[in-house]
Amino acid sequence: MTKARRIALAWILLASGISIWWGFSVGQGANGWVDFRAVYYGTRCLLQHHNPYQVSELEQVYRADGGERPSETLAAHQAVVLYVNVPTLFLVVAPFAMLPWGPAHLLWLAFTAGVFLLAALLMWNIGESYAPNVSLFLTFILLVNCESIFGAGNTAGIAVGLCVVAAWCFLRERFVPAGILCLALSLVIKPHDAGLIWLYFLLAGGAYRKRALQTLLITVVFGVSAFLWLSHVAPHWMQDWQTNLATIAAPGGINEPGPSSLTGRSAFMVIDLQAAISVLRDDPRFYNPASYIVCGAMLLAWAVRTLRVKYSLARAWIALAAIVPLSMLVTYHRPWDAKLLMLTIPACAMLWARGGRIAWTALLVTSAGMLLNADITLASLNIIFNYLHVETAGFFGTIMTLLMIRPASLILLMMGLFYLWVYLRQADYDRNAASPAPLRQGASPR
Repeated sequence: MTKARRIALAWILLASGISIWWGFSVGQGANGWVDFRAVYYGTRCLLQHHNPYQVSELEQVYRADGGERPSETLAAHQAVVLYVNVPTLFLVVAPFAMLPWGPAHLLWLAFTAGVFLLAALLMWNIGESYAPNVSLFLTFILLVNCESIFGAGNTAGIAVGLCVVAAWCFLRERFVPAGILCLALSLVIKPHDAGLIWLYFLLAGGAYRKRALQTLLITVVFGVSAFLWLSHVAPHWMQDWQTNLATIAAPGGINEPGPSSLTGRSAFMVIDLQAAISVLRDDPRFYNPASYIVCGAMLLAWAVRTLRVKYSLARAWIALAAIVPLSMLVTYHRPWDAKLLMLTIPACAMLWARGGRIAWTALLVTSAGMLLNADITLASLNIIFNYLHVETAGFFGTIMTLLMIRPASLILLMMGLFYLWVYLRQADYDRNAASPAPLRQGASPR
C-alpha cells in the first residue's frame, strides 16, 4: 500500500470514528437508539406470541421489558409502539431480539458499523481508480455525517451497506453469491432503499438479470416465511399494519411529508419529493400526484435507456448514480436512507477524470447532495431558520422554507436530473476513463 493510500485510509477511518463516537454519545440520551428500539421490541413482541402491529400489545411488551424511558418524546414513543416496518425484517432482527437489550444493541451497532464502513471503503476504492482526491473527499463527507445512523440505530445503515456491497460484487464479478445474499437481505430490511438498485440489474439483462432473479427468489422465501410466522401468531396483522401506516402518515404524524409533521422541522425530516412540494401546497391530493408524475417520468426515461443502451461497466456506474437520488424521491425516506448516495462516488470520480465543465458540475452536485443530506447540515439549517423567525407566507417565505427546511429534497432532484441527463446524452463513458476492473471474458451480460 502506497503512502497516499495509507493517508487516505486514515482519513476515512477518522471520519467513521467521529460518526460512531458522536452517534454513540447521542444514543445514550432519552431518545437514543429509538429506531433500533422499535424493531427490537417489535420483534420481541412477536417472539412472545403477541401482535407487534397492535399498538396496545406492543406497548405492553415495551413497558414490561423496561424499554420505555421516562423522558422520551412523543415522537420517539410513537416511533416505537406504532410499528410500521415490513414483516420480513422480523427474521433479520430475531437473533438480536433473543438477547437482552445491552448486548443486543451493542452487537447491532457493531454490525451496522462494519457493513457500512466496508461499503464505503469499496466505493472509495472504485472511485480512487479514476480520481483519488475526489473519491476521498466524497467518502469523507459522507462518513463524517452519519451520526444519526449510530445514534438511532436505524436499519438503513445495514440495508444501505448491504446494497452497496452487492452492487460492488456484481459489477466487479467477485463474490457473486455473497452479493446475491447481500442484496436479498437489503430488500428484506428496506425494500424502498434497495428496490430500484435491484431493478437496474434486472433491466441490464444477461448475467445481471439472472442474479436479480436469484435475489428475488431468496427475498420471496424470506417473505413467505415471515408471512406464515406472522399469520400464525396474529391472523389480523395485515389490517393492523395498514392502520398503523395510515396513522403515522396522517397530518401531524412522524411520517407525514407536510410541514405539520412532528419531524417536519428537524434533522430527521422526510426527504422525498412530496416533502418539498408540500411547502407549495400542503395537500396530499396535490403533492402526491405531482411527485408521482415527476418521478415517474424520470424513472421511465431511465428504464428505457437501460433496456436499449449497450452495456459497459462505466455506464453501469452512471446508471446507478442516476437511480439512487430518484430512489430517495419517489417514496418515503429520511436522511439516513440517503447514505445510499455513496453509490454515486464512482460515477462522480469517473466524470471528474474526463475533465471539463461536466467534471466540476458532477463534483458540485454530488458533494452538495451529500452535504445537504448530512445530519450536521440539516440540524444547522433548522436552527438558523428558527432563530431568524423567517416568515413562511408569501413567495419569499416559500422560497426560504424550501431552501432551509427542504434542501435535501431539492438537491436530490438536482442530482437525479443531472445524472439522468448524463446517462441519456453522453455517448461514450469509457473513452477518457480506464475501467478499474473489466469484466472477465464471457462475463458481459450483453
